[in-house]
Amino acid sequence: MRISCRHIATLPLLLALCACAGGFRPVSDAPIRIGRPYAVRGKTYVPAADPSYDMLGFASWYGGESGNRTANGERFRPDWITAAHTTLPLPTYVEVTALDTGRRIIVRINDRGPFVRGPRILDLSRGAAEQLGVRAKGMAAVRVRRIEPSEADRRRLQRGRPAQALPPVPEETLRSLRAQLAAGPAQQP
Repeated sequence: MRISCRHIATLPLLLALCACAGGFRPVSDAPIRIGRPYAVRGKTYVPAADPSYDMLGFASWYGGESGNRTANGERFRPDWITAAHTTLPLPTYVEVTALDTGRRIIVRINDRGPFVRGPRILDLSRGAAEQLGVRAKGMAAVRVRRIEPSEADRRRLQRGRPAQALPPVPEETLRSLRAQLAAGPAQQP
């Protein structure tokens, strides 16, 4: 079979259409979506860019929604290192620190949530909860900080692989963060 230049030129278009056929967007950092205000269970959330986001609170994890669409149109993959946040742009990269162990990971936010009352500020995918070492707990005290990771770490996370390992937070810093969280949940350190 002979393939002409015209056929080769249309190949990228066909591949893009095939990727969209299932209704899911390919994993990409563009476009960044902030979105309009929305309401869930009587509470209104106003998405906004927040380059200095740095918050203490609690994270839980979710994973039974495998294959569903995330808020930015990607397929939810529970084993990937992703998370849901109510207002940060999609996608946003954050450093999540488990306050009990000091373990830190980089997570890509691509979904909306958690939508429960209380001090939960992040829903981790099962893969992120496992990497952070909090899956068995169900809910864990965390610090969530917006970051700009390296291009290599972005590519790893976009392909479902973890970013490079980060050193743990020193115990003295953890004690201070725990005390701040005890003084009032979901606050900036």
